[in-house]
Amino acid sequence: MDRCSFCGREKKDTNLLIAGISGHICDHCIEQAHTIVQEETRDQSDFDVNQIKLLKPLEIKNFMDQFVIGQEVAKKYLSVAVYNHYKRLMQDVRSEEDVEIEKSNIILVGETGTGKTLLARTIAKMLHVPFTIVDATVLTEAGYVGEDIESLLTRLLQSADYDVKAAEKGIVFIDEIDKIARKGDNPSITRDVSGEGVQQGLLKLLEGSVVNVPPQGGRKHPEQKMIPVDTKNILFICGGAFDGIEKKIAQRLNTKVVGYTASRERELVENSSMLQYIAPQDLRAYGLIPEIVGRLPILTFLNPLDKKTLRRILTEPRNSIIKQYIKLFKMDGIELSYDEDSLQYVVDKSIEFKLGARGLRSICETIMMDPMFELPSKNTKSLQITKNFARRKLEKADLKMLKAS
Repeated sequence: MDRCSFCGREKKDTNLLIAGISGHICDHCIEQAHTIVQEETRDQSDFDVNQIKLLKPLEIKNFMDQFVIGQEVAKKYLSVAVYNHYKRLMQDVRSEEDVEIEKSNIILVGETGTGKTLLARTIAKMLHVPFTIVDATVLTEAGYVGEDIESLLTRLLQSADYDVKAAEKGIVFIDEIDKIARKGDNPSITRDVSGEGVQQGLLKLLEGSVVNVPPQGGRKHPEQKMIPVDTKNILFICGGAFDGIEKKIAQRLNTKVVGYTASRERELVENSSMLQYIAPQDLRAYGLIPEIVGRLPILTFLNPLDKKTLRRILTEPRNSIIKQYIKLFKMDGIELSYDEDSLQYVVDKSIEFKLGARGLRSICETIMMDPMFELPSKNTKSLQITKNFARRKLEKADLKMLKAS
């Protein structure tokens, strides 16, 4: 009678009995062996910084160029920040010199749909250190409904498979950082539990200190054992739209221009992107406390997307929207193509609705919904999207649903 060569269970006592060359193994022994292998691997998988392949800033930027169109300044700043972060990790291991390289946290400012989160996700694809993206809008002070500040590090621990040494060398991207700006000019009027209160809590994470992190998120499991994490070597990248900050920049610039020649300079400033003139004092005027601004020393911006850039975004990136649709239809045996006028029409509508690159997807989904629903059931072998076709589909849909509020 067949039985497991490891535990001796007979075939009738197992759910599955796998035969080998000269023996058998049951499902119970397979599960136990899998558990043992995981534990042994985890014990031997301490984070080794020497195994990191140090990518040069130009190599990092070239990788981002495959997925992100434009935003050359932001990509350059991010490439250097990540490269220096790698070098700091190398220094901790290889060097005992007196000069210690400090980390330089970075903040990205740009309108919605310009690619802040996409830049972070693209970097995550190529990194060999733990990386996580968290949203600042859900954070509140301890004791209030929402998530604790320490939950940022919980996500990082999870991405590092709870390897504390690896997490302590990781990178955290904090999105929507502008949503925790101070709500009023006078902080003593009311308790700002999701604004200034969160900023105060972030200080200890950004500057570098040992933080007790709840492995499962904190408030739902108050009895869990805390994990101490040192944030000294964790790089923080923050991003936010900072809607309306252009007015703060304009006020600061226009107070400095006086006289006849200054009026021409003012026109030059007003006709270009205001964000390129952003300075730390503008972030303070917007509502970030001085301590937070000081701990985010690298400040860069993302340009608003013009028609030419949006047109390139549609087709040029490796995973562009149009390439995704072409592949989806090809899987059904349908050859999909777009004429130039239809692509330009999509770009024009995205500009009109003021949705940035994110709007391209919404508009394309509206145009392609009927073909994606109907054609897989037909014998259609090809489909060309024209401007008239795109216009009809958009006019048929409720355009109000697409427009920015």
